[in-house]
Amino acid sequence: MRIVITGATGFIGRALCRDLCGDYELVALSRDARKATAIVGPYAKVVEWDGRTTGPWAGEVNGAEAVVNLAGENIAAGRWSRTRKADILQSRTHAARAILDAIEMAKDKPKTFVQASAIGFYGSRADEMLDEGSPAGTGFLAEICRRVEMIVERAERFGVRWVTIRTGVVLGTEGGALPKLMRPFRLHLGGSVGTGRQWFSWISLEDQVRAIRFLIENPGTRGVFNLTAPEPVTMKAFCRTLGEVMGRSSWTAVPGFILRLVLGRMADEVLLGGQKVFPKRLCEMGFEFRHCDVGIALTEIVRGEKHESA
Repeated sequence: MRIVITGATGFIGRALCRDLCGDYELVALSRDARKATAIVGPYAKVVEWDGRTTGPWAGEVNGAEAVVNLAGENIAAGRWSRTRKADILQSRTHAARAILDAIEMAKDKPKTFVQASAIGFYGSRADEMLDEGSPAGTGFLAEICRRVEMIVERAERFGVRWVTIRTGVVLGTEGGALPKLMRPFRLHLGGSVGTGRQWFSWISLEDQVRAIRFLIENPGTRGVFNLTAPEPVTMKAFCRTLGEVMGRSSWTAVPGFILRLVLGRMADEVLLGGQKVFPKRLCEMGFEFRHCDVGIALTEIVRGEKHESA
């Protein structure tokens, strides 16, 4: 059984490939085949694509068990200039459309299409508890998610089961936000961001991968799923716990105005805003999280990092 993955060289994609490789034939679509082969070559066959148009790669979709689209420019890689925002949006919408075009062309349709989205869909919502039935919020990230999710629903016309995953902050030491958050604690400069009252909806990398696999392998799942742990915390509580796990104090805070000076509008949507998100549909479908408590999750992740570096 074949699974086609885009974004396989990213933080989540690499972990997903490692997890699935023993049970599936994996095909990784990449704009840089040489780089991708060096990263995921032991786990997947690498096929080049441009992330925008159909081409020879589209044949890999034919008869696939699933197609998982994780492609997209890193939203936190730089200040949001007009050009940068256009690149972030187009990298996601073009990739989703190209995949859907390939599915439409396939004589033997893939069974499942999994599309990455994010809890940024909800916008900054203060203390409101959010589940999959909550409406879209406002802001750049909400607009990106809304546009991508509208494209994905096109799979329904082809008789393909579609799943959209709205992912929270994924915790692992190989990438994502956690290494950046850990850095100031290592220098004894750790603390909260902004007021610290904003909600921080997180998920361990292990549970992220397990949840994606669960959604691929359970044909009764369809539609939108929040991929977040069932116990969100405030930013202040998260940073305090991270400091305790690392044996460092959480004694300072980065004021919001400084972040806005450095990062512009991105600071409000990525760091200073927050969402209190609950994975209602995953829980209803019987998915069991291994990490619900952020302290236990961080302890295992940081201990694993120390073990790997020993």
